[in-house]
Amino acid sequence: MKIKEMIVVEGRDDTTRVQLAVDADTIETNGSAVNKTTLDKIRHAKEKRGVIIFTDPDYPGERIRHLINQAVPGCKHAFLRRDQAKAKHSENKSLGIEHASVEDIQRALKDVYELADFSDSEITKEDLIHYGLIGGKMASGRRKRLGELLHIGHTNGKQLLKRLTQFQISREQFKEAVELIEQEEKDA
Repeated sequence: MKIKEMIVVEGRDDTTRVQLAVDADTIETNGSAVNKTTLDKIRHAKEKRGVIIFTDPDYPGERIRHLINQAVPGCKHAFLRRDQAKAKHSENKSLGIEHASVEDIQRALKDVYELADFSDSEITKEDLIHYGLIGGKMASGRRKRLGELLHIGHTNGKQLLKRLTQFQISREQFKEAVELIEQEEKDA
């Protein structure tokens, strides 16, 4: 699988793993202190080839994603679930793209999203409350599963509506995912 866009990852091990999965070029941020030189590279890459931000599913990864998105709007985003990015050895608590399977990386890079700067969404805060995605005992687990199903990553309650809006998730996609979550909860 060849990827036209440049893929932004956190480090050298992520580059190695991504290049095992797909034919692509990467830009490494070298950790969460994303400097001006790196942002300039990303900006240039976006103009020439496009950019996919593919960071670890943890707080530093989300922070890097946010910093880049603020400095270089219009990048695409790919996400791994936390369980897909865990080290295979139980004594190693590391979490990162470098631990993901080739198949999970390929799947994540097929399901990329481009953030849009829309202020209107078919989905409302009332929908999130109604479906138990904010303000309830099971809200965090439901948001996590929703993020997995829609390939938008895990969010907290405040971020969810913004992410659904930015990724242009339709009301129909949202309802299908919520219905699947409800069915899974009944079957459990």
